[in-house]
Amino acid sequence: MPLMDESTPLGAQIARDHRRAERLASTSFPKPEHTRILTVANQKGGVGKTTTTVNIAASLASHGLEVLVVDIDPQGNASTALSIDHSVGVDGIYEVLIDDYDIADVVKQSPEFESLTCVPATIDLAGAEIDLVSKVAREMRLHRALTKYLEARDAAGRRVDYVLIDCPPSLGLLTVNAFVAAQEVFIPIQCEYYALEGVSQLLKSIQMIQEHLNPELWISTVLLTMYDGRTRLSAQVAEEVRTHFAHQVLDTVIPRSVRISEAPSYGKTVIAYEPNSSGALSYREAAEEISVRGVRNG
Repeated sequence: MPLMDESTPLGAQIARDHRRAERLASTSFPKPEHTRILTVANQKGGVGKTTTTVNIAASLASHGLEVLVVDIDPQGNASTALSIDHSVGVDGIYEVLIDDYDIADVVKQSPEFESLTCVPATIDLAGAEIDLVSKVAREMRLHRALTKYLEARDAAGRRVDYVLIDCPPSLGLLTVNAFVAAQEVFIPIQCEYYALEGVSQLLKSIQMIQEHLNPELWISTVLLTMYDGRTRLSAQVAEEVRTHFAHQVLDTVIPRSVRISEAPSYGKTVIAYEPNSSGALSYREAAEEISVRGVRNG
């Protein structure tokens, strides 16, 4: 008698997840030809932006890729999820943007994976929007610091494969710095009512950045999060998003998951907390899709 009857919904799900985990365990993610810098942005809060940033980063790092997370959200949730100290007095991205520190002086190693590092966000970042106003080339400060750091890593033979920048849920100077520093915009969209509300304003802001500050910026990736297959609403929202972003939406969707919600309370990503859970497998598959698409599209 089999240990799990696949004829039941639960048994079928467990069997599917087991097969997914086995496939991912034997899969290698291709390295990009050059460092990919993705700004993870959505001005609407609660869409899984930080959760997506850290879990995609951890998924890529778990497959041996060199990944840097830049946390420019004053809440510092990405730093927390990666077990990075961002208490008062710790140097972080604020010192880089305002005091011209080198990223090499503030970057921290995540205990989860050897190839995963993070520039933390401390509470000081809450005042950075005001402090940046008087700075020369205020929109370019993250770009310059990041370029210097990446060039130094490259020269040392330790190239960073991916940079993921976690933005606050707003379109202020911090987010503008992230757009100027990046080549790609990565938009998580939750499968709930009003999912596309605010995205039009985000698109206008991206267009403005393209025209005036960073012509190389483009929307490369859209990820559907908080998908509930039991509801018609999730399916309708997914269809609507795929209509609007036909070429950018990943095939993988991120389900609502208890494990994904639990992981931050342990100071972990779900990739480290429960790597073979349904939510973790979905993030790992999304990361695989991002890496494969990147190589395919150059």
